[in-house]
Amino acid sequence: MARIDDLKAKTDDQLDEELGNLKREAFNLRFQAATNQLEKPSRVREVRRDIARIKTLQTARTRDAAAAK
Repeated sequence: MARIDDLKAKTDDQLDEELGNLKREAFNLRFQAATNQLEKPSRVREVRRDIARIKTLQTARTRDAAAAK
């Protein structure tokens, strides 16, 4: 699980890359759940929340950048 402090320290490019990796993992977890091969069901929730954290941080950065103009 990613901590918000760790995410805030990353650059926008690193966040984009992390978001892509998490989305890919979420897809794989959904596929495993559909085929009853999911070993750790709690990981689905963790990944969804990490995706939400990153998107929230990206939105805040975009809003702050627009306000600074």
